[in-house]
Amino acid sequence: MRIAVGGIHTECSTYSPVLMTVEDFRVLRGEDLLNSDYFGFLSAEGIDHLPLLHARAVPGGPVSRPAYDALKSEFLERLKAALPLDGLYLAMHGAIKVDGMDDAEGDWISAARAIVGASCPLAVSYDLHGNVSQRIIDQIDIFAAYRTAPHIDTRETMMRSWSMLVEALRSGTRPGVAWARVPLLLPGERTSTEDEPAAGLYRGLADINRRPGILDANLMVGYVWADEPRATACAVVTGADKEAATKAVEEIAASYWFNREEFRFGSISGSLAQMLGIAAAPVILADSGDNPTGGGVGDRADVLIALIERGWRDALIAGIADRPAVDACFAAGTGGILKFRVGGSLDTSSPSAEIEAKVVRLDDPGPATERQAVVEAAGIEIVLSARRRPYHNIEDFTRLGLDPRGVRLLIVKSGYLSPELAPIANPSLMALTDGVVNQEIEKLASLRRERPIFPFDRDFEFRPSARLSARWI
Repeated sequence: MRIAVGGIHTECSTYSPVLMTVEDFRVLRGEDLLNSDYFGFLSAEGIDHLPLLHARAVPGGPVSRPAYDALKSEFLERLKAALPLDGLYLAMHGAIKVDGMDDAEGDWISAARAIVGASCPLAVSYDLHGNVSQRIIDQIDIFAAYRTAPHIDTRETMMRSWSMLVEALRSGTRPGVAWARVPLLLPGERTSTEDEPAAGLYRGLADINRRPGILDANLMVGYVWADEPRATACAVVTGADKEAATKAVEEIAASYWFNREEFRFGSISGSLAQMLGIAAAPVILADSGDNPTGGGVGDRADVLIALIERGWRDALIAGIADRPAVDACFAAGTGGILKFRVGGSLDTSSPSAEIEAKVVRLDDPGPATERQAVVEAAGIEIVLSARRRPYHNIEDFTRLGLDPRGVRLLIVKSGYLSPELAPIANPSLMALTDGVVNQEIEKLASLRRERPIFPFDRDFEFRPSARLSARWI
């Protein structure tokens, strides 16, 4: 049996003015896809996997239309060349915004369906922060989404979707998908599955999965920084029985809605001034409004400015995306002294800081876009990166000769802390900073969302109503 594999995966804040280009994506093509760790689970007796194209990028602003069109065109050409197919598996995210287009995943998946035809089963895997639409549901037969945030079940989720596809092909049965929208949209930092009530809601999905006729139950939080009509929470169920799936999605949706007032930030949160007033060590402070893994630009220097103004020492900021600053550091060399501007190189509205700094370390893995520099200014170490990127793993620091446990204050551009950083925090703090993924969501401009939707609106009633995929009616 022949299963083609591909997809596109990122999330895009519509509040960001910085468009993503092809260069922002790491693209796996052909055998490189099959040989990657990311798709290392693709192995089953009697299955011939046909690798197409998979494009993945650190979240950011909208994807430029030329970039999207180029990636989609190549994917579709590879898909046509792979025909005939017994099945298609797409590893998606669900929160892509293409400049000038709504519902990019709906466009991508619909184009794939048009090529493979109506008889080919199509399976997708999603991030729980993805947004779903009826257009998407109508093209697919199998759906599975992450059940953890922070995400520690990416591979497991991909395997769930792919395994359902393999089983459907082997058994000759055809699953179907039901879903129900929930007019509720919250950031991942308020709906972390490590905290209640989300923890209990996601544990409950396992019980639903054991019901006859249910193959995979999912609760989608959605992506709040997309001001577009499809942005909302929803329940999605892959099933073998329409009645069971309909009942399950309505139950999941109702449970999420019932708990809507109970979601809170899991870590200590407040203004930047409040956070910097806490005396403990080692403090890890999340600069949440500029979090690149949530779609933030990653080039703001707000926290650096605040530390300098307070005369703070023994702090490490990781990091600020600033290609010109990194280039200047490499020109100066290790030990060089620079007077330069840091921050605001990608989004001109981002705050920047004028500093005098010493170049402490340089990291040159090869491509100029991967370069990093560590500088020291007024007792503060600052990691500068040539591209937008997070610093969420211990190896991100040890590679640069830094010890995240050994500083009084570590600042990372993040929302909830990653699984590697959270255990070493004492305590973990989240500053409600400015940026294109501002956590104070009620203040966001909402010009294109479907209304009413909680918490932007509060005085309305809701009762979930399930809808089936057009392929299952």
